[in-house]
Amino acid sequence: MLITRKHLPRRTVLRGLGAAIALPLLDGMVPAATALARTAAAPIRRFGAFYVPNGMAMGWWFPEAEGPLNALPPIATSLERHKDQLLLLGGLDVEAANLVRKGGDHARAAGTFLSCVPFDAISDSNVIASVTVDQIAAKELGRETQLASLELAIESTDMLGVCDNTSCSLTNTIAWSTPTTALPCDNDPRSVFERLFGSSGSTDQAARLARIEQDRSILDAVTDEIARLDLGLGPADRRKFDEYLDAVRDAERRIQMAEAQSSRELPVLEQPAGVPDDYAEHAKLMMDLLALAYQVDMTRISTFMLAREVSGRAYPEIGVADSHHPLSHHQDEAAKLDRLHKVNEYHFRQFAYLVDKLANTPEGDGTLLDHTLFLYGSGISDSNTHFHDDLPIALVGGGAAGITGGRYVRYPKGTPLANLHVAVLDKLGFPVDAFGDSTGKLDRLTGI
Repeated sequence: MLITRKHLPRRTVLRGLGAAIALPLLDGMVPAATALARTAAAPIRRFGAFYVPNGMAMGWWFPEAEGPLNALPPIATSLERHKDQLLLLGGLDVEAANLVRKGGDHARAAGTFLSCVPFDAISDSNVIASVTVDQIAAKELGRETQLASLELAIESTDMLGVCDNTSCSLTNTIAWSTPTTALPCDNDPRSVFERLFGSSGSTDQAARLARIEQDRSILDAVTDEIARLDLGLGPADRRKFDEYLDAVRDAERRIQMAEAQSSRELPVLEQPAGVPDDYAEHAKLMMDLLALAYQVDMTRISTFMLAREVSGRAYPEIGVADSHHPLSHHQDEAAKLDRLHKVNEYHFRQFAYLVDKLANTPEGDGTLLDHTLFLYGSGISDSNTHFHDDLPIALVGGGAAGITGGRYVRYPKGTPLANLHVAVLDKLGFPVDAFGDSTGKLDRLTGI
């Protein structure tokens, strides 16, 4: 980092008709006193929870032995470049899922993953759950950002009524802001893009729609502001600024292509505009948007469902023509397990793309990944048994808060996942005495 006495306000925003472009952290936004006061153990700035449904092919998830990650397990090989940022955790349970009175194992898994409290599904439209750990952090950190949190998904979560013998709200999302308020996930890149950069703060909807119809970039609305700011930036900040604008323009271009393709090639499908048909391209676009949201400090908290529970999606692009949910009932058949692990690895590969992007984006005295902690996992371990114990859980990033990756750590059988949530809140700078069914704060996340 270049420490400078010039100070550009952290909340600098470029405004135009129907657009508001926030800026990433530039060197010119960090006064000398602030930069010199930073310490390696400062609280992490961001938290993101990534959820995968239908359990795992567990034999491909955990390493053979506890200790250093000399070799990554097959599902996680796409993170080889950043394995020193990967911390695999074994032995963690969600007993709350077993205490739910109404609902199948899939709803129990998603509905308790971030709360560790059993829910009560009184009816399909009346569910009493519990505030999730992401939303406890969002309530605090959201005071400093435009969006308290982002809830993202790849599959549509518009399902209503009964899903897995209970309310679909319990399989559609993993985030609850109150015991009765499930936060819907957004899987439409256009919708997410406009929440970040569009006219959410403008009353002139006509101007926004006219710009879209004319195929103009949102950056065109702030051209004059960009030119004025560029004149006052140093060489390093100018390069960082240009790279950021290129990323914004590229995301918008890909959304426009997806919209054109969806209307031209799939006219009979009721598909939201802006949603790519290809899973990997869709995931990559959503990851890019989340990275931009983090980069400009639009939000610091997110949840991301790589698929919804009971997902029946097939993945022929990786040689798996089976529907995911039926395949997950593998009955220990070797061929089915092999295909299931390919699906698990494919999901993790999309996540690894985001990790790599953040690890290669400088911020302050490190990278975006250093100041972000990701929780990746599922509320079901073995997908055939549907057990909620010894869950597949990983932490990635968080180096600024002392999280030490490159390891596989196992905890005693029955250790609550809620103990990890207590530790996460502590690392975010909001220590709590208890959360869900926690029995303490999970240790061994730092140090060797």
